[in-house]
Amino acid sequence: MAGDSLMTTNGNGNGLPDPRRTYQVVVAATRDMGIGKDGKLPWNLPSDLKFFKEITVTTSDPGKKNAVLMGRKTWEGIPVEKRPLPGRLNVVLTRSGSFDIATAENVLICGSVASALELLAAAPYCLSIEKVFVIGGGEILRETINAPGCDAIHISEIETSIECDTFMPAIDYSVFQPWYSSFPVVENNIRYSFTTYVRVRSSAVESLSQNGDLNFDSGSETGKFEVEKFSFLPKTIFESHEEYMYLRLVQEIISDGNPKDDRTGTGTWSKFGSQMRFNLRRTFPLLTTKKVFWRGVVEELLWFISGSTNAKVLQEKGIHIWDGNASRDYLDSIGLTDREEGDLGPVYGFQWRHFGARYTDMHADYSGQGFDQLFDVIHKIKNNPGDRRIILSAWNPSDLKLMALPPCHMFAQILFRVISSMLLGMLMFIALISGLYRSSFRNSLSLFQF
Repeated sequence: MAGDSLMTTNGNGNGLPDPRRTYQVVVAATRDMGIGKDGKLPWNLPSDLKFFKEITVTTSDPGKKNAVLMGRKTWEGIPVEKRPLPGRLNVVLTRSGSFDIATAENVLICGSVASALELLAAAPYCLSIEKVFVIGGGEILRETINAPGCDAIHISEIETSIECDTFMPAIDYSVFQPWYSSFPVVENNIRYSFTTYVRVRSSAVESLSQNGDLNFDSGSETGKFEVEKFSFLPKTIFESHEEYMYLRLVQEIISDGNPKDDRTGTGTWSKFGSQMRFNLRRTFPLLTTKKVFWRGVVEELLWFISGSTNAKVLQEKGIHIWDGNASRDYLDSIGLTDREEGDLGPVYGFQWRHFGARYTDMHADYSGQGFDQLFDVIHKIKNNPGDRRIILSAWNPSDLKLMALPPCHMFAQILFRVISSMLLGMLMFIALISGLYRSSFRNSLSLFQF
């Protein structure tokens, strides 16, 4: 657990003993991992400085403070009038016995990362220091950033090309995964975003399943990503995880929702006109608060894209989410007595690929019939991305009576740089084949209910 003593032997091969206290890294870096020039930050980003201060100063216990661990050059790069960094214990690493600091208040001198972490794990610091943040420079980051004691990396990712002479190692994405990523901001003509990566595996070896393949079953033990395990993060970062938008909406329904009858007779509680926006630049918004059958999600998406309306195609792959609506009893109950079992009618895939075509049954060849909305969407994204009418609709009023189930996810609008839809997986597919970067997903819910 974060903050606990680590007594195991280091197997990462970087020469750093496993620390007795874990830490988090806070850094700003360019795409090629540049972090400094001539001993200074080669950029002036007020929001980045504010982010740095908020992360490193804030504590959950007002009686404690955090420690910032830095190399001698990083210390000397801080303007004299601003050091030591206020509200934090400044731990400066140096091998020079003659290193002189004018004031000893809120400053410690240590000879190595290992000795500093050992000192902070002992009294009195273990009682007074809440979190430890490594803030640079290059040599310290090379030693710490992917080491076993690093719980999280808070990085301001600078997209603009800037000349640097000091660099840090790349983040090991087989060990760290994004927790939170902000939308890009621009300051002083520099575009950047804030991203927090958390350690989800102790080593790169755990990133593969036993047979060497990636594991797509979110229900497996190795695939679990549980929010509560990362409560060691600074409170503002922990609560920025985008799943909290969903959880807050659930809480709003519990507190202020309206009771409503439904076709099943069970009844629901609902809220009208809700919206969630997810950043797709680093993450995919798959729930962790319930078990999600990820393979089923992917297979259903590919089934939609193919234009199929045959539920048996999914059944043969072990996907049974449409079985109930494709059963003989259900089709008879809604008046589709002539419909073959398994035939769902002109549902999502048919509307995406053959909008306006006359539906007969699930066996017919509809090639060249109707309007291929998905093809049109991709064509416009590639050839006219500024078009405000890049729209895909699964709602076809004239076909509703022929569908085993009218569409819930009924409408998508794709905007250049801004993506608005409920059909998230489909848009990830479009981003892939169009050669453009995915941006964000805005989920507009006419009726959010459970």
